[in-house]
Amino acid sequence: MSKIRLLFFFFIICFFLILAKLVYLQVIARDLFSADYIATQKISPVRGKIFDRHLQPLAVNQSSYLLYVEPPKIQDKSYLARKLDEVLKIGEATIEARINDKKQWAAIKDGLTDEQKAALEKEKLKGIGFQNQQIRFYPEASLAAHLVGFVGKNDTGSSVGYFGIEGYYDKDLAGLAGVIKSERDLIGRPIFVGTQDFVAAEDGRDLVLTIDKTVQHIIKDALRRGMDLYKPKQGCVIVTYPATAEILGLTCLPDYDPDTYYDYSEKTFNDWAISDLYEPGSTFKPLVMAAALEEKKVKPSDLFDEKGGVEISGYTIQNWNDKYEGKISISRILEKSSNVGMVYVGNKLGNERLYQYLGKYGLGGSTEIDLQGEAVSYLKPIKDWYPIDFSAAAFGQGIAMTPLQLIRAFGAVVNGGYLMKPYTVKAIIDGGEEKQRDPKPVRRVISEQTSATMRQMLVSTVEHAEAKWDRPEGYKIGGKTGTAQLAIGGNYDASKTIASFVGFAPADNPVFLVLVVLREPATSGWGSETAAPIFFEIAKQLFVYYNIPPQE
Repeated sequence: MSKIRLLFFFFIICFFLILAKLVYLQVIARDLFSADYIATQKISPVRGKIFDRHLQPLAVNQSSYLLYVEPPKIQDKSYLARKLDEVLKIGEATIEARINDKKQWAAIKDGLTDEQKAALEKEKLKGIGFQNQQIRFYPEASLAAHLVGFVGKNDTGSSVGYFGIEGYYDKDLAGLAGVIKSERDLIGRPIFVGTQDFVAAEDGRDLVLTIDKTVQHIIKDALRRGMDLYKPKQGCVIVTYPATAEILGLTCLPDYDPDTYYDYSEKTFNDWAISDLYEPGSTFKPLVMAAALEEKKVKPSDLFDEKGGVEISGYTIQNWNDKYEGKISISRILEKSSNVGMVYVGNKLGNERLYQYLGKYGLGGSTEIDLQGEAVSYLKPIKDWYPIDFSAAAFGQGIAMTPLQLIRAFGAVVNGGYLMKPYTVKAIIDGGEEKQRDPKPVRRVISEQTSATMRQMLVSTVEHAEAKWDRPEGYKIGGKTGTAQLAIGGNYDASKTIASFVGFAPADNPVFLVLVVLREPATSGWGSETAAPIFFEIAKQLFVYYNIPPQE
């Protein structure tokens, strides 16, 4: 009996010792002895590709490699750093700093090419390895940089789209990461009878843009030549199909190469066409004229006595050349770009109606285009307007909008009267299924009849312009120049202007609408002498590209 009792106490003591050990391992010193037996591995999705409207690639993926090291296997860290730097060119000190002796694994550099990988493998260095990656590649380089944007890194080192299409559609393009969860033993080997979870990655969607690569080439080459000739600080060209407001081309200079975006200043990433506000000047006059025609406050054949400057609340409004022709028609007001004539038209329209039409044309908001970084224009409440504000707005001063807002509003004047929502993505391809985007009218601004009248008046404006442009023969082209002084410190500086020209063709049924904007051209501040020649050079090439026969 004593032996049995002794054995019983022995087991009791062993039980409490085991219990104490378990408490120590699982409670007191759990951080020292805990082990995660579930290994999780992320499966990266393939980022969606970006094509132009004819399925020409603008953004694709290229294979690359991540170089990593395993410090326990490295015999001579300095020697390894020197050999790696011979290929990577990132500095031996940088490489040594990334080799952490306390870790089993450390990343050195990603984005290695096949040539760099082969060069390092040839050295047969111990302790290095490679991991397959994909990097973004832009086969057309900077052709559509501001439109497409680029893929960079966020604070955690993950790939993220910035600006343009890459930024706006980042979630669609990026897809969803997958994951593999597997149960492993203490030394990291898979336990095949254990838990094995697999969730496949969902690759990103491909995007088919409204952009035409050929149109993009045409406008960028023409703008580059214009920049060299007229020396502006910035320049932009936008081309739309006015019936739908789809963007056929958009380029701004200076720009950048999205493949090497990190070599450029952040200011270069800004897409002036959608992100910066400016006073449109005389290119805005047709919008006010169309409103007055629509409200039947004027007719093209009406006469206006252009005697001289107009006094408004202590301010004198004059014509750009301070020349006046006496009695002129309403059509002639546009032809000679008469400021005092537009003040007359604005007065006939009335302050409240003028303000209402500014809203109808989209001022005071954004176009909601599918590009990252669009600015919102501001339209102050009508109660805060002074008489001089209404007069100045009639000829495009004292109001601010983006170039995209201007061409969108102008499109409503010539497309039959509809303000359309501009867009850049024509279709989304998801799992092989193509989903088309349809044009979206926002509102009707003017009637078809008023739009037809405005097209005729704008053709006459081009044909009777004082400037003698190199116009393509046999084509009816409508358009309007613009020269707006820049406001600096609350005052206008006559030596600093934004020169522009907006034009469309063919006049009866416009196939393209083009806006050219130049900021502070050095050779001449006038839109007629800088922006207009660029427009007509573009128009000639678009007539050929679209196979548009002469109308005359």
